[in-house]
Amino acid sequence: MTNPRTIWLVRHGNRQDFVDPQWRETAERPHDPGLSPDGLVQAQEVARRIAQEPIDHVFASPYLRTIQTAHLIAETLGLPIKLEHGISEYLNPRWFSQQPELLPLEDLTPQFPKLDAAYQSRRFAQFPETDPDAMARAGETARHLAAEFDGNLLFIGHGASVLGATRGLLQHEIDFSVPLCSLVKLVQQDGGWEAELIADISHLSQSEAEVRLN
Repeated sequence: MTNPRTIWLVRHGNRQDFVDPQWRETAERPHDPGLSPDGLVQAQEVARRIAQEPIDHVFASPYLRTIQTAHLIAETLGLPIKLEHGISEYLNPRWFSQQPELLPLEDLTPQFPKLDAAYQSRRFAQFPETDPDAMARAGETARHLAAEFDGNLLFIGHGASVLGATRGLLQHEIDFSVPLCSLVKLVQQDGGWEAELIADISHLSQSEAEVRLN
């Protein structure tokens, strides 16, 4: 009997500016922090957990923290990383004053050799976004990728994009907090998707006391 098709969704690990708020004052790209030391530990722990699963394609948001999380996972799986802007950060005008500046692919590839230079993003986030905009964009992206790519998929995104993608695939307004490096597991049943795990953190040795969205 063939196993049902699965989509996994992972939020990135803890971010540098959550641990050191003063980091932004001198940062070249203040809206693109990398992982904090404990965020790297979280990413390693979720990588060990996902290594047990059959994954065929890995998609990641183009932000540094999601790429760092994805690269640790992709190394354990032996798969390339497709940078997908459709599962990127929620471009909330309360958080951003303009479209965030991110590192281009040619600058990222030497540090993260698992990045797939041939992949072209299927969707893009445009500043500014409302909450419904961000949810719809992530949901549409997830549905598009699920239709285009066969096999089991893994998305590494942000709190909002994990929630939006989950809603888009399940086709209903589920609401849940998305802890750092938590897991969502969706299984295809009768042509649709059903949730088997929501915001699972059982693989983490530590998690945050208060869940922040971005």
